[in-house]
Amino acid sequence: MSTTIALLAAPGDYNPLLPATYDITWSIVALVVVGFVFWKFVLPMFQKVLAERTEQIDGGIKRAEAAQAEAKAALEQYHAQLAEARSVAAQIREDARTQGQQIIAEMKAQAQEESDRIVAAGHNQLVAQRQQIVTELRAELGKTAVDLAEKVIGESLADDVRRTQTVDRFLDELDAVGADSAAGK
Repeated sequence: MSTTIALLAAPGDYNPLLPATYDITWSIVALVVVGFVFWKFVLPMFQKVLAERTEQIDGGIKRAEAAQAEAKAALEQYHAQLAEARSVAAQIREDARTQGQQIIAEMKAQAQEESDRIVAAGHNQLVAQRQQIVTELRAELGKTAVDLAEKVIGESLADDVRRTQTVDRFLDELDAVGADSAAGK
């Protein structure tokens, strides 16, 4: 160790920390050659790779933005179609409700008409039956009245004209008595 210290401390031209001039010159030449090769060949390829990656990233971002915008437009279109479908469904329900009420009203009207027709037919039938019964009763009552009158008078009322007049008179009196008793009550 002492020799190393002595060499370092010795005055002279030789400095161990400073390399020789030819080493410095050849090192500078090698550095320039490597720098030139790096600048001429490596740096352009590196910039080309960086440009491609930048382009891919920018393109990916643009594609993602376009896809996002497309998805947003599709979502808005879906919401619009859904709102339209809900509106159409509400309109269909309202139309069905209106048609249902209309059908119910028509059915009620038809049922009322049918009921009125049945009642009118029944009433007409009752009137016809009443008329028929009254006619039958008048005939029977007339015959019974003639028979009774023959028994009371003791003579035959065989003459049709006389019998008809007697029966009519008797029925008129009977109607008058019935009308008087109905008015008196």
